[in-house]
Amino acid sequence: MDRIQAMQVFTRVAEAGSFVRAAETLSLPSSTVTSTIKNLEKYLQVRLLNRTTRRVSLTPEGLQYLAQCREILSLIEHTESSLTDSVRRPQGRLRVDMPGGIAHFIVMPNLKDFYRLYPDIYLMIGVSDRQVDLVQEGVDCVIRTGELTDSTLVARPLGRFRWVTCASPDYLREYGVPETPEALSHHRAIHYFPGSARRTNELHFVRGTETISVPVKGYAAVNETGLYIKMCLEGFGLAQLAENIISENLQHGKLIEVLADWQPPSVPVTMLYPHQRFLSPAMRAFAEWIAGLFRDGAGEMNSSASQIG
Repeated sequence: MDRIQAMQVFTRVAEAGSFVRAAETLSLPSSTVTSTIKNLEKYLQVRLLNRTTRRVSLTPEGLQYLAQCREILSLIEHTESSLTDSVRRPQGRLRVDMPGGIAHFIVMPNLKDFYRLYPDIYLMIGVSDRQVDLVQEGVDCVIRTGELTDSTLVARPLGRFRWVTCASPDYLREYGVPETPEALSHHRAIHYFPGSARRTNELHFVRGTETISVPVKGYAAVNETGLYIKMCLEGFGLAQLAENIISENLQHGKLIEVLADWQPPSVPVTMLYPHQRFLSPAMRAFAEWIAGLFRDGAGEMNSSASQIG
């Protein structure tokens, strides 16, 4: 039995809470994962996992073994990487997840530069505005906008997005340009609903120390940034978007900012990844590169990293 591989399989099963999900993220047959765990428990002569029809959970011994496995695997990876050229030339597969707006309008325009620097890193880029469970889905890191709720991840602040309220020229010709938030009672907005939120019909504004939320009628609500932008371009209503995401549309007059004195609250942008003593060279390279994009213009850069809780 390959004990290192067995530790890797056990760690993934424990983190995913499922033999099937672990097998998917490891690209192994489910039968291989199951037999590996059985052989490992037989070798150790202790039960590591409690099985039910829906989920597996750690026994007290399994919890202790998991902590030790993480430490051992992290040390092995660090030792190997320090003895190879991968430190100078990062390589390997890296799965990252981010909102559609950041993927399309910040990462994609600069992606060729990334591959000129790191041609041996294979990126798996997941694009979604929903919150991704890193452990359950085998994701190495995510970029999130908004306030954070995770308690088990390391957070690296990237900056803050300045948001603007905007609309298409066609919309403004039909409904007029709102001069105050009170004027929005005569307007329409495209509503955006993140996650499981149901209340979507408000636009939010800040001026100095004053914060207000204004209900605005609308035709539809969406939960994906690309569609949200397209509906705004097509004249379905007002939208509130990160200025960096729509900068070209603003510059070319396809979208026009309104209520500039009443800006939406700025939004933090953060990279999150599981707590590890040593980051892989590929993960470290991607983290530094994406931080550089924000430092060079995608947001107000704050390069400190912290454990959130």
